[in-house]
Formats: sequence, C-alpha cells, structure tokens
Amino acid sequence: MTNTTIGVIGLGIMGAAYARNLMGKGFKVIGFDVDTAKIKTLETEGLQAATSPADVGRKCDLVVTSLPTPKAFHAVMSGSNGLTEVGRPIVVADTCTLALSDKEQAYEALTAAGVTLLDCPVSGTGAQAAKGDLVFFASGDKPSYDRMRPALLAMGRVAHHLGTFGNGSRMKYVANLLVAIHNVSTAEAMAFGMKAGIAPETIYDVLCGSAATSRIFEVRGPMMVKNTYDENVSATFVTMGKDLSVIGQYAQSIDCPTPLFSLASNIHAAAVAQGMKMSDTAAVCAVMERLAGVDRSQVPAPEHS
Repeated sequence: MTNTTIGVIGLGIMGAAYARNLMGKGFKVIGFDVDTAKIKTLETEGLQAATSPADVGRKCDLVVTSLPTPKAFHAVMSGSNGLTEVGRPIVVADTCTLALSDKEQAYEALTAAGVTLLDCPVSGTGAQAAKGDLVFFASGDKPSYDRMRPALLAMGRVAHHLGTFGNGSRMKYVANLLVAIHNVSTAEAMAFGMKAGIAPETIYDVLCGSAATSRIFEVRGPMMVKNTYDENVSATFVTMGKDLSVIGQYAQSIDCPTPLFSLASNIHAAAVAQGMKMSDTAAVCAVMERLAGVDRSQVPAPEHS
C-alpha cells in the first residue's frame, strides 16, 4: 500500500481502469475528464475530482494522461487551464498513441513550462486494462520515469524504459502493427475453420494451447466465438483507426514497407464501411465471414473432448 497521490486525466475505458487499479493499490487518485458523468461514476469509488488539467497538476506531483484524440491531447497539455499552466515542476506520463510530432510539440511546450513529459504508450485492450494486464512502453527522462514506475506497475504488469523521449511511441507502433495483423489473422483462421465445418468453440479451445496461438487470439477469440462485438468493448474501430493511420504514416516516413499491416488495415477499414465503427475490433471476424460466405447456422456443434 502507498500514500502517494497521483492524477489521472482522461477517464474513458483506459483512464477509468488506471484510476481503479491505482485506488485498488492504495494510491490517492485525483481525476479530471471533460465528461463530468465519468468523474461522478469514479467519485463513488473513491476518486477525488479536479476542475481542470491544471488543477490536477497543482494537486499532484505525478500525473497520467489517457486521451482519445490529438485535439484532446493538446488541449490538456497546452490549452487553457492545461498542464503548461501548473506553475511548478511535475512529471506527466502520457499513455496515448499519437504521431511523434504531436508528442514532441507537447514535450517542448511542457519543458518550457518546467514540466517533465514522459512518452509512455500502453499495450493492451480495455479488458486487459481492467485487470491491470498492460505493458507500458516508457521513454524520456530516466529519473522521472523511476518516480513514475510504481504507478505504472500499479496500472499494468510490466513497464519498460526504452531510452530517449519518443522511443515509447516507436515501440508502440511496432506493437500495434502486430496487434492489427494478429487480429485479422485470428479472424481469418476462425472464418477458415468454420467454412471447413469446425465449430468456432473448437477452433478456439484447440488452438489456444498450440504454437498457432497469439495473445490477440486468446483475448479476442472468445468474442469471435460468440459472434458478439458490442458488449464489453475493449477497443473500437474509431480508436484503432487512429492508431493504424499513425503507424502507416510513420512507416512511410522512414521508407519501411509493411505489406501485411497494410492489408490488415484494409480489413479494419472494411468493418467501418459495414457500420461497425463503434464495435470491438474483434468484429473483423464478421468481415472475414462475409468474404468467405460463412453461414454460422450451418456450422456443426462442437464435438471435440
């Protein structure tokens, strides 16, 4: 247990999970979100509300941010009542996946204001965040990271320090490239197996313990088995689409071909075109089933033992 106070700005799927896990580990959490309903929900669980990002920073030496868009990110970092107005040295760990140019712009603004920004994107879904099953890719000032590390480990299971500011984002791009590919490969395998006459439950149960599995297969496979993508959503296509765009642009900027990633991105885009933008990204399975002409009503029931 600890008596450390920490701020959390952005209380969506990920930020709310951060706050709950921090409170569960004994941290005092002061939070802010532009959606007051999200604040009120967490207040019933012990969170103390702040009135703005600057208010959070004035009350906490350590702050974690989890924001949905570049616009929201810059508003929190350097907008009116943002973290550049705190007026004292604090450490901010940003866990967003954004373009490096956005992170670097905020880094310069906060540094000029005497605030240390760490680039700490996170790998994991909302469901994993709720369980504290996250990996943080941290980068930036090492002593500041060392101060933030206990909080990162209260929110996740692993935290890596990857060196100079921006390397966390670079590693996150690599991780999400794999997530996108594994997501589509899992969906393709499910559609292939069902088309071959194997029950989705059997596909999942048998492959989970095999060399063919992946963490995404294990996390998103159950949703594909149930064919249910609008309950307990871990990541929407809106969020994933932002990440895919950032990764694609970065890969192009360093002249690195990403053929499998590019194809996986198109399958994700197809799900959006089919009206599933707010569904869990596991819904790429529905896209693959349509491509394969899978009729679930014709797939046999599980037979394995």
